[in-house]
Amino acid sequence: MQDYYAARAREYDRIYAKPERQDNLRRMESWLPGVLAGRRVLELACGTGYWTRFYAAAAQSVLGIDSAQQTLDIARARLPSSVQLLQGDAYRLPQFDAPFDAAFAGFWWSHIPQRRIAGFLHGLHAALQPGARVVFMDNRFVPGSSTPVAERDADGDSFQLRTLDDGSVHRVLKNFPSAEALLAAVEPFAAQASYHQWRFFWALEYTLR
Repeated sequence: MQDYYAARAREYDRIYAKPERQDNLRRMESWLPGVLAGRRVLELACGTGYWTRFYAAAAQSVLGIDSAQQTLDIARARLPSSVQLLQGDAYRLPQFDAPFDAAFAGFWWSHIPQRRIAGFLHGLHAALQPGARVVFMDNRFVPGSSTPVAERDADGDSFQLRTLDDGSVHRVLKNFPSAEALLAAVEPFAAQASYHQWRFFWALEYTLR
């Protein structure tokens, strides 16, 4: 997965150019800043900073983490210098000087293997303070717009085959969880949780106990 996104860095944002998704994207771009306004945000898998740029001005501070230096280079050129960027592993977060009061990850949940979701959430929540706001956004599967699912494994994970400009084909983990599965995953940790849905995308928002 890390090799794929490093290789895809220059093609990363093309997925947001699909004409049928533009109305949804404008709605999400308008919604996200209000959810994270005034917060000290830890963003996981920030990629090229595509989503960071929409809420960064509203947040008190932002620290973005991504595993690929290639995408972080693009993010640094795109984002204001007030946004801190760090190369790191979302499953093995470093020790921070102080806990954050918000976390965000756009289009990351779908790449978490089912068996690792609980462990990932425990690691993320350890970096947050009680009452922190957590937001995930990701894709819904829409036939004719989404890349077809090529296979599923015994754990319930699904995979797509994606071709990059250099002709290389990559088997990429891409899950499409239901609202019920998402809410159940965070129920042990959340004081309250909300699921938001657009035609092509979803968002999960919850407050940490």
